[in-house]
Amino acid sequence: MAGIFSYESSEIDWCEDNYKHSEHVVEYFNTMSNFIFFIISPIMLYLLHPYAKERNLAIHMVWILMIFVGLFSVYFHMTLSFAGQMLDELSVLWVLAAGYSSWFPHKRFPSFVKDRTTFSRLVLLVTVVTSVLSFVKPTANAYVLNCSGLYLIYTFVLEIRCWTDQKALQMAKLFVALWILAIFCWISDRIGCSFWQRLKFCYLHGIWHILIVIAVAYGTTLLAYLDANLEIPYSLPVLQYWPCDKWAIGLPQLVLKRTTKTQKQRC
Repeated sequence: MAGIFSYESSEIDWCEDNYKHSEHVVEYFNTMSNFIFFIISPIMLYLLHPYAKERNLAIHMVWILMIFVGLFSVYFHMTLSFAGQMLDELSVLWVLAAGYSSWFPHKRFPSFVKDRTTFSRLVLLVTVVTSVLSFVKPTANAYVLNCSGLYLIYTFVLEIRCWTDQKALQMAKLFVALWILAIFCWISDRIGCSFWQRLKFCYLHGIWHILIVIAVAYGTTLLAYLDANLEIPYSLPVLQYWPCDKWAIGLPQLVLKRTTKTQKQRC
């Protein structure tokens, strides 16, 4: 049992040179790059709070779990332990589960599912079973997770085809581009390590960490925007850039022009 917590007990070893900068940290850059999680996650909790307050505070679970993703990823890359690997991968699985439960479009539910509560319970069941099965073939977990995330993106793309909001479409294109670039970095580090070692640039997995957090920030905001338009259209949701919309750069922000509170005040 103690062996699963041992340094380098995982079968996975990323391209970065081990112990290059510290005798206590196996992959230094891959470890340090995870601190982007602890910067972006609190900001996104703040930016999505007006929407979550109007819709459902449980939506905050996505970015709360993202903090744990960052924490467990730090532990994994610092030790390359089997325990770190499983904690890292399982935390990502539960983030995806929270995303599906919160934002998967109601009209695309299986025919036997009638409401979001039932769908969320189904997602919970599948996630628990998948969590157990993840110990059967741990080296395949990351590929399964990426496919699960890809399906959510595919569903999102189907939903936005009728959008006319140019800013929303611009953000959607940027989100897809960030995701593709992040996946490229992940795959390149995984299967093209020898090439990057010849170039003495073995940091693509760390860049993946940075890109994927920014991509998730765009993705969750766009999914929230889609959900708000479908489920609470009276809120008049609009997309802006934070901290300044005039810059057209920064983190995405969902702004609700009207809420149930303002409706009551007007009445």
